[in-house]
Amino acid sequence: MRSIALAAALVVAMGGSAFAQAASCKAQATEKKLAGAALNSFMKKCQTDAAKTCDTSASEKKLSGAAKTSFTKKCVTDAVGT
Repeated sequence: MRSIALAAALVVAMGGSAFAQAASCKAQATEKKLAGAALNSFMKKCQTDAAKTCDTSASEKKLSGAAKTSFTKKCVTDAVGT
């Protein structure tokens, strides 16, 4: 169990977010001056797209279990923005 947690920590520390170069969903929404239903729709689609891209990236890196979960969670969080 400890080796899985260590592997997950290493993956997160190494970064590798698929969206590292792109602006976050939140930044894009702000730039487009979205509000209300348009903002909600945009954020939902952006988060869904990010999840698919991050999941694909995790698969390409041959991650599984806790390492995949940790990587995907951080990747989506980075993509969506805080």
